[in-house]
Amino acid sequence: MAYTGKEISNFIKGIDESQIQPAGVDLRLDKVFKFLEQGILGKEERILPNAEEITPINNIYDLSKGSYKIRFYDIVEIPKEAIGICLPRSSLLRMGATLNCALWDPGYNGRGEALLNILNDKGIRIEKYARIAQIIFIQLKDIPDKLYNGIYNNENL
Repeated sequence: MAYTGKEISNFIKGIDESQIQPAGVDLRLDKVFKFLEQGILGKEERILPNAEEITPINNIYDLSKGSYKIRFYDIVEIPKEAIGICLPRSSLLRMGATLNCALWDPGYNGRGEALLNILNDKGIRIEKYARIAQIIFIQLKDIPDKLYNGIYNNENL
């Protein structure tokens, strides 16, 4: 069972009515980062690449084709009986860009991050705080044995 946008809005701090959709809530862009090096993901090792924050000009990010790490502005708390799935807004897709997000586990809290992939050869322009993604919540059949308590919990708070 999926939550309605109004139900999801109870788990996201500081949103306004324009972000509430019938079946989800729009998440706003806060920061954009350029990757500076490669990362490593092994069986026992995880080394995240350093990234440099890009400064918007007049609150506009003018982004070339490529991949960027983004941070959402909105603070999301996933309830213990649900998972969150984040998808790009259709306007972003129609500009030649997309977002990739990992699953948001029950118990996660924070300002999440995602991968912005710009495929348009001409690049795109995005305003800071623009609604860039939509998050949906799906109710689990049962409450899990444990809640998320990994390294990304309470991130960017």
